[in-house]
Amino acid sequence: MKLLFRPLRPEWLSLCIALLFTALFNVPFWQRMLTILSPIDAHGVKMLGLAFLLVTAFLNLLLLLLIWPKIGKPLLAFLLLTTAGVTYFMSQYGVLIDMNMVRNAMQTDGAEVRDLLTLKMALTVLLLGGVPTWWLFRTPLQFRKPLAEIGVRVLALALSAGVLVAVALVGYQDFASLFRNHRELRFALTPTNYLQATTSYVERLTAKPKVLQRIGEDARRNNGWPQGSKPRVLVLVVGETARADHFSLNGYARPTNPQLAKIPGLINYPDAWSCGTETAISVPCMFSSLPRSKFDAEEAKSRENLLDVLARAGIKVSWRDNNSGCKEVCNRTPSEMVFGDKNPAFCSDGECFDDILLDGLPERLKALRQDAVIVLHQKGSHGPAYYKRYPPQFERFTPVCRTSELQKCSREDIINGFDNTILYTDAFLARVISTLQAAPEVAGSMLYLSDHGESLGENNLYLHAAPYLIAPDAQKHIPMLAWFSPQWQQASGMTQSCLQASSKKAYSQDNIFHSTLGLMGVQTALYEPPLDMFAACRQR
Repeated sequence: MKLLFRPLRPEWLSLCIALLFTALFNVPFWQRMLTILSPIDAHGVKMLGLAFLLVTAFLNLLLLLLIWPKIGKPLLAFLLLTTAGVTYFMSQYGVLIDMNMVRNAMQTDGAEVRDLLTLKMALTVLLLGGVPTWWLFRTPLQFRKPLAEIGVRVLALALSAGVLVAVALVGYQDFASLFRNHRELRFALTPTNYLQATTSYVERLTAKPKVLQRIGEDARRNNGWPQGSKPRVLVLVVGETARADHFSLNGYARPTNPQLAKIPGLINYPDAWSCGTETAISVPCMFSSLPRSKFDAEEAKSRENLLDVLARAGIKVSWRDNNSGCKEVCNRTPSEMVFGDKNPAFCSDGECFDDILLDGLPERLKALRQDAVIVLHQKGSHGPAYYKRYPPQFERFTPVCRTSELQKCSREDIINGFDNTILYTDAFLARVISTLQAAPEVAGSMLYLSDHGESLGENNLYLHAAPYLIAPDAQKHIPMLAWFSPQWQQASGMTQSCLQASSKKAYSQDNIFHSTLGLMGVQTALYEPPLDMFAACRQR
């Protein structure tokens, strides 16, 4: 026992912690390396050995800069405990850590956080982070006199740098190729991944606020809507985490869309794609006038969006949210955040089913005297607690995974729970349409699309928010649907045959800004007809 807690010099403590990080905290990193290098031959063994030296020397170099009297142990304890938590999420869900993932975590609501806090997580942090932290504070740390300490520290830093240079000389071409072709590896290396990502996020968050950039100041209504026609109302449903390939409308073998399949005039878009792989990116992006290739989530906060342009043109705009908020899209729009509601008809345990979004909708439609866009932001299929996202009567596919620790469940049970959420979304969207059909005071329409998709265990990857360039199609291929009442079609000159024919083309969230402006008859220099999904079918 005395040997375990014998006094250590700072350079040896640094090396011990660096080896601990490399060997135990970076299991997800080594799993990815093994997958990339598989099948492992002599060259693969050499690469793994050099990579171990490279990572250890790099982390040792960083830690040597932190270990000083009074601050060294607290900083190391913070890194150990935080990295243990990050390692758990990476191992449990197969996620990678970049700035967008940090943003996504910071904007997660309380209910989602509760779903992620599990006994397994607590045990992982306790064992992986807590035990080394306990050892750290039990172990005496011996510092030299200041000048001697600095001299030894410089020597240790030089030695670590020398190992880095030596590894680079031996394996430069191999590592250059490896990291060039597999950039995701840097998002898997802890603790540097989340430290770098958090730093970037904080820098953007604390940057000097920019003056709000106004757009579409020339927006006005055209004369395409016949005089005397009923007010047009577009209900824009922003879904959550739904996959296109789990909609039976898109050929999925299970009947996940029984109600929507029976609705005459429903238009399905089987080739639709998201702007991002997490809500914090996709939602602001789909309402932006900028395409995905030019979109920046931080800049979007200081730039007006679709809702502002619609309101400027005289359209009544509102936002109703059962998710974690509008990601600043509705900052200047009348909005209701209902996800914390206490209504027992829809809510329990701090969460609400999406039907709460439709509570009072018939009355609002009846009271409308002008054109309107109503945005409904679903909780949808948000994981990992899929079993909480639908009322009991929608649990048709069983057995269901009833834990947030998805790796405890079979993939079939996970998919069962997810498919039940799609079944509930099917009923919810059908109810939106029936509510519009039952409102003779307006000419109604509905446009639905999910913000992004979801991984369900393919290649041991769960949930979403993978970096877009390497994210699987499951996180980017989204369901999208539209429905127009006979009154709307008649007033706009659209025909069902034209709408169905145009639905076979490829679309993305880049189309939403222009398509909505076109549907609501808004003229502005920002409007690009080629990006309007319905322009070719609209006669006026």
